[in-house]
Amino acid sequence: MLTVERQTKIREMLKEKEMATIHELVETTGSSESTIRRDLTEMEERRELKRVRGGAALLKRRQEEPALIEKQVQFVEEKQQLAHYAASLIKQQDCIFLDAGTTILYMIPHLKDREITVVTNGITHVPLLLEHSITTYVTGGKAKEKTSALVGHAAAETLKNYRFDACFLGVNAVDDEAGYTTPDPEESVVKQTALQVGNKNYVLADHSKMGETAFAHIAPLHAATLVTTEDISEDHQQRYSEYTEIKVVKS
Repeated sequence: MLTVERQTKIREMLKEKEMATIHELVETTGSSESTIRRDLTEMEERRELKRVRGGAALLKRRQEEPALIEKQVQFVEEKQQLAHYAASLIKQQDCIFLDAGTTILYMIPHLKDREITVVTNGITHVPLLLEHSITTYVTGGKAKEKTSALVGHAAAETLKNYRFDACFLGVNAVDDEAGYTTPDPEESVVKQTALQVGNKNYVLADHSKMGETAFAHIAPLHAATLVTTEDISEDHQQRYSEYTEIKVVKS
């Protein structure tokens, strides 16, 4: 099979499934694993796809943002691993910021019985924080229908009144050149402000966010420690480690 034909089949398979393993691509094209890996490398360089552990996936649209209910069922095991590790970084008496991401939401059950103070822009976070008797402050701002996040300059201005021992953020995309990005400029300004007032900053991101670029810039990679899982590809881990500290959480 010619290279053009083979790569066309790869594109078609990714359009249909959004993600495919190397084994699936080998079977579909009748090619060797080394040939498929070479194709994926070439196609990633042309920004036609992104490499993920064991295969490839479609690149997301820059302004595409899944609704909260969609995010809550994606990569749940990875998100729980990240949340458990992130919660272990919080000390008694800490004042922290938890942003509205679903991965951050998974941190809250691990904070039970902690004597801490939390500020959040996540509407869905508040009932769970109160259920665990955690002192909670909520930002102002506009409520987003899709994600239940409080966003915009009003939310950012609220954060300027605080100083945090640690900030924990979720993002939609991580890239060595573009840094941390998100589809919504009104959400990016909140995340930017949180990073400015945090003593230690952490971005929690599962492997699906790697190599992606969304519409609105948040910060360069060095602005926060990147917390991810061993599902991240070796290539991404090596590249990102040149710009920031990476904590790889093992299952």
